[in-house]
Amino acid sequence: MTISGEKKLSEEKKEKGFYHMESTYGSFRRELTLPTDVDPAKIDAVCKDGVLSITLPKAERAKAVKVKVKG
Repeated sequence: MTISGEKKLSEEKKEKGFYHMESTYGSFRRELTLPTDVDPAKIDAVCKDGVLSITLPKAERAKAVKVKVKG
């Protein structure tokens, strides 16, 4: 899974006798290896208050299967 984004911030100050403008920007990229197969149709991503929450449900074939042992 790869997460990438870009941050842009511009700040402007006008006061008596001077004018100041500052800009910052930058991009980022993170690559993560997932430990299991994921169902791509059910992936959900929400960004709220600057926090990214990603839900990655396991694919059916990756879920554990219970097997009864006869004995």
